[in-house]
Amino acid sequence: MNTIEIKEALAMPFAPEDLEWRLQQSYEDSMRGLAVPYVTNRAIQDRLDDVVGPDRWRNEYKPWHHYTVKVRSKDSRGYEDRQVDSQLCGISIYFEGPGWITKWDGADNSDIEPVKGGLSDSMKRAAVQWGIGRVLYKMDTVWVDVEKKGRNYVIKPSERAKLDRAYTDLLKKLKLTPAPAGGMQSLLVPREIEEVKGQQDAATPRQSNDPPARQDTQPGPRPLPRMEKPS
Repeated sequence: MNTIEIKEALAMPFAPEDLEWRLQQSYEDSMRGLAVPYVTNRAIQDRLDDVVGPDRWRNEYKPWHHYTVKVRSKDSRGYEDRQVDSQLCGISIYFEGPGWITKWDGADNSDIEPVKGGLSDSMKRAAVQWGIGRVLYKMDTVWVDVEKKGRNYVIKPSERAKLDRAYTDLLKKLKLTPAPAGGMQSLLVPREIEEVKGQQDAATPRQSNDPPARQDTQPGPRPLPRMEKPS
């Protein structure tokens, strides 16, 4: 593959089964929420393996920054401080001539499985820098019915068909064909978020500054190369 073919192959839309949906915001008074799509990390890894080969891409992580926010206390009687940490992920791809090229982006630790969630989200953002899943940024948020489980608001499972339809409708509008499904049907991922009474605009993608120079790490997980290993 040449550079243009690699770019097009990385940016090919994913199948609906390879997406996960999260609540961006919920509204207690109506039990409704705004859902946004994400590509699963397994689908990202499979895409890189399939397009450039498992021995021609690698990822790595670095601490980014941390800050303190006010959150509702567990007894709901006031607010308390919570430190939020974040990670940078760099995805490197090997090209003939220039060699390894790395693109970076970062994300805060998540509310559920904080460190694991932060690493996962930062890899998804770094993948967007390579065009993987970038088409999702053209989607509007989708209104869904929600339910409360403990302190979390979650998307009702019955809404999955509606979300898949909204995504496929976007691809039809853009005259794009999704790749075959490469992973298991994703779960509807809960997010621990504050209840609000009014609407809130959808968040826009966030870009990171370039981090310090990259340190070499081991290549991706699959052992069988599809391209000749670079010298």
